[in-house]
Amino acid sequence: MAPVNWWIWIAAAATYALFRAWYDNWRGPLRPKEIDSFVQAMQGTKSAEHNDLAVLRDFLEKDDGREFVMLNLVRVHRGDAPHPTTGVATPGPELLQQYVRSFMPALLRRGGHPAIVSRKIGGYVDAWHVPDDPGWTIVGYMRYRSRRDLMMLITQPRFLAMHPFKMAGTAETFSFPTRADLTLFAGPRVWLGLVIVVIAAFAQIGVLVAR
Repeated sequence: MAPVNWWIWIAAAATYALFRAWYDNWRGPLRPKEIDSFVQAMQGTKSAEHNDLAVLRDFLEKDDGREFVMLNLVRVHRGDAPHPTTGVATPGPELLQQYVRSFMPALLRRGGHPAIVSRKIGGYVDAWHVPDDPGWTIVGYMRYRSRRDLMMLITQPRFLAMHPFKMAGTAETFSFPTRADLTLFAGPRVWLGLVIVVIAAFAQIGVLVAR
């Protein structure tokens, strides 16, 4: 029987443990003082002008400490809009991309990431008692590690400074948090674990062959 190179598997296990330490929320649900602080930080911001802070507070107060996925429907402003800092007429998609380029790295640093981003390819095929299709452009699901991470992200000065780009490049949008009851997609906990196992197995084989 070929000897096992335990250092390979120890390194693989340590790598996966480090990933889970970053990817999962270990701090538990939000505390009342945190909620008060976050809601206060949102008051007076451009985002607060277009959203109901009472709804946000209710969502935070019901925090269970688990991850969630935010559903976003977006209709991109196809024409030109004033640049938030220069006032120069700029295509809406370009303004939105400037926001995304700032938002995505900050989201990833806090364990969040896009789960699904889809481009709309047709009108409503099943709808009733709703307004007419405004011409949605993008449907996105964004995974957040926790409600605390969401609030830490959207109350950052850098985010608040870039939010006008989102507003300028977006003609219409709405978002609400969700939790999957059924999914057939393997998340990073599964596929990254499998990738680490495969790499470790090939490393094991490579060491044995080298002997």
